[in-house]
Amino acid sequence: MSGALLVVGDVVTDVVARHGRPLAPGTDTAARISVRPGGAGANAAAWAARAGAEVRLLGRVGTDSADWHREELLAAGVRPSLVVDPDTPTAVVIALVDAEAERTFVTDSGATALLGPADWDPGLLAGAGRVHLSGYLYFTEPGRRLAGLVALEAGRRGLPVSVDPASTGFIERMGREAFLAALGGVGTLLPNLSEALLLSGEAEPGAAARVLGERYGEAVVTLGCEGALVARVGEPVARVAGVPATAVDTTGAGDAFAGAYLAGRLRGESPVEAARSGCAAGAEAVARVGGRPAAGGPGRR
Repeated sequence: MSGALLVVGDVVTDVVARHGRPLAPGTDTAARISVRPGGAGANAAAWAARAGAEVRLLGRVGTDSADWHREELLAAGVRPSLVVDPDTPTAVVIALVDAEAERTFVTDSGATALLGPADWDPGLLAGAGRVHLSGYLYFTEPGRRLAGLVALEAGRRGLPVSVDPASTGFIERMGREAFLAALGGVGTLLPNLSEALLLSGEAEPGAAARVLGERYGEAVVTLGCEGALVARVGEPVARVAGVPATAVDTTGAGDAFAGAYLAGRLRGESPVEAARSGCAAGAEAVARVGGRPAAGGPGRR
């Protein structure tokens, strides 16, 4: 490995509700419910560590679950730098997972929405080889300022910076052009297909990947079970095949891809090779409940 991966982003408590039948408005719907550690940033960090990278994570949590989240990250092989908010609880996401393993999120951003420049420590970049920013940073004012600061300092040190755009719903609310304008200093974009189509303004996956690759230098568009598209400036778009899997929960599949992809790039893999690693991790992720690799912790079933 060439240096550590620094991830800056969200740490979340996930409440995962798997319901075999459509939700019944106005009454009860039977479900299997579990509480798990999550967050796009923290999940990507855990998957990168699973792939062999040295990983650091900067995030913000509440006193309500700070110890649990710290223990879960350490158990996943991540070195956490968690700012503990005394007044605002940890972010919570309710993930509703249907019979086809597709998920719908209901989000309370909690303490992660307050992660900002005051929480930054430049010492986190010491020995780093890459920096990854969760897209959720860009949907709050302090998060945007923090992302810009980290990208600027990483750029001064010659460190590549990547972003997972995270949420089409939040991008649409913020505005596509405003989101794109905020991505200064980013050299790798890791969107899923819906995010890539939205951000590029294109209607076809290959064209979307090409446009984003030309804009940022490198774009890797995940296609779920169909694999991924790798686009780099001046090169033809390459397609990477998906890895077969029986899906039970698609929560965190993109985070798994991002973590494994970035770990691959750190150990010298080409973008196509790293995308293959990412697809394998994504297939592993959808075959289990929750957004992290297997680790111990309370609330599991």
